[in-house]
Amino acid sequence: MIKKQLAVFLSVFITAVSFALPLTTQAQSTNEINNTRSKVQTLSVKRDKKVEVKLRDKTKYKGYITAVDADSFTVTDVKTSALQRISYTDVVDVKKASGGISTKSWIIIGSVTAGAIITWVIVKPAFCDGGAQTRGIC
Repeated sequence: MIKKQLAVFLSVFITAVSFALPLTTQAQSTNEINNTRSKVQTLSVKRDKKVEVKLRDKTKYKGYITAVDADSFTVTDVKTSALQRISYTDVVDVKKASGGISTKSWIIIGSVTAGAIITWVIVKPAFCDGGAQTRGIC
């Protein structure tokens, strides 16, 4: 008798929980959409600032926000100047594009560092006679 009541209770409980979960998921996605909308509006104030947009299907867009609507916004691609209309519901993340150091700058920094290390390894022994000198770079 107790097993039967427990089985009925568990089935009712699982059914109730399964109906309640989609409602909380929907409420959470509404909050996410509102957060995304507010980020887009904040970032769109300065139209000369680049943004990075990640979508749910894992595509990424980099460009400038050129138009903001109630349910979507438009991003102009940096390289091609193509317009891409994006719905707030498709967005995972919107952020200011990172400036960072370019690849060319990293190459220059690496070359200078390697040159300094090589110079130190070659020049120091030429000026220092086995540690006998105590002035200068020795």
